[in-house]
Amino acid sequence: MKINVEVDCTPEEARRFMGLPDLSPVHDRYVQVMVEAIDKQGTPEGFADMMRNWGPMGEGAMSFWRTMLESGNKS
Repeated sequence: MKINVEVDCTPEEARRFMGLPDLSPVHDRYVQVMVEAIDKQGTPEGFADMMRNWGPMGEGAMSFWRTMLESGNKS
């Protein structure tokens, strides 16, 4: 037997129904910090440095992805 249930609600309604926390203030603050950092680090190099520091595992993750992309281009 197969049963399909279709729920018509907004993401906000679904979040509240499932009891998940409202992270809108955290998201808004994160975006504000990003905009301020971009304004201060106006150069592409400064932005790249900022993303390296903020990304998961910092430079290690960037090196991993760089290696993966470079090995994919050689194929």
